[in-house]
Amino acid sequence: MVQININGINRDMTAEEQAEYDQLQADFEATKVQEKLNLVKVIRNQKLQETDFYALSDVTMSSEMSTYRQKMRDVPQDFTTESQYDLLLARDSDGKLTHSVWSKP
Repeated sequence: MVQININGINRDMTAEEQAEYDQLQADFEATKVQEKLNLVKVIRNQKLQETDFYALSDVTMSSEMSTYRQKMRDVPQDFTTESQYDLLLARDSDGKLTHSVWSKP
């Protein structure tokens, strides 16, 4: 049982308070995961925009670039857990993304 402090007095939460607390915790966790996914999508969209000229120009796109762009589009369906989002968002000491999915050909 979780304790709360009201006016300097510690006491156990009631069942109703515990249920509300548990729901707030679950909501926070769900929001945290969604925010990570949103950040992954922002990075993915940026990476796609950086290579849009290949798709929009007369330049023939290499098969490697085509594969890379498809990989970018597939990121949200291929990575679906918080731990996978953490790996995608990992950065080195210079602030560069370290996951291989972000590496351009």
